[in-house]
Amino acid sequence: MQTRHFANIAKTDDCLQDHFLLAMPQLLGGIFSQSITYICEHGEGGAMGIIINQPLDLSVNDVFQHLEISAQRDFCHLQVMAGGPVQTDHGFVLHRHCDKTWDASLKVSPEITLTASRDILRAIANDDGPSDHLIALGYAGWDAGQLEQELAENSWLTLPGDSEIIFSTACAKRLGAAAALIGIDMNLISPQAGHA
Repeated sequence: MQTRHFANIAKTDDCLQDHFLLAMPQLLGGIFSQSITYICEHGEGGAMGIIINQPLDLSVNDVFQHLEISAQRDFCHLQVMAGGPVQTDHGFVLHRHCDKTWDASLKVSPEITLTASRDILRAIANDDGPSDHLIALGYAGWDAGQLEQELAENSWLTLPGDSEIIFSTACAKRLGAAAALIGIDMNLISPQAGHA
């Protein structure tokens, strides 16, 4: 896990930071198919987020072993997410905000922080980190105007982020649980995009 220095992207009036993007059915194949992405930064310069429901065949134990971090307990039951197609060799930790500070963090909302430094992994391994966390490799990134274009093409549904879905909902149920917040059943949406 390498340090990523977060840049403050100039915010726009329609900022989607701290929002979910739910992939519409026409996004077939690849990492974004049936995905839910939590947007951590969004502004005039582009956007970045973490996909929270695409597990890798990798456990948190595997990450600790690879980084030679000794853990106080077994973390083999915790899956690592494929956070997106960009910098897939870099790790990111979404976690509830806590009093501790880390080397490279971005406060996404009053409740949720994104950290990309190894010190938080050492703390988690020693049961001294945030109790609610999600570890991902890679992130989803959009250049300036790219996400807005995809939204105009009806590729995504947007809704405010929800920490309970990120940290307390089973991975396979996150997309459906988020859609239910706005009264939608993703299984009933047609893959054909329409424009009024």
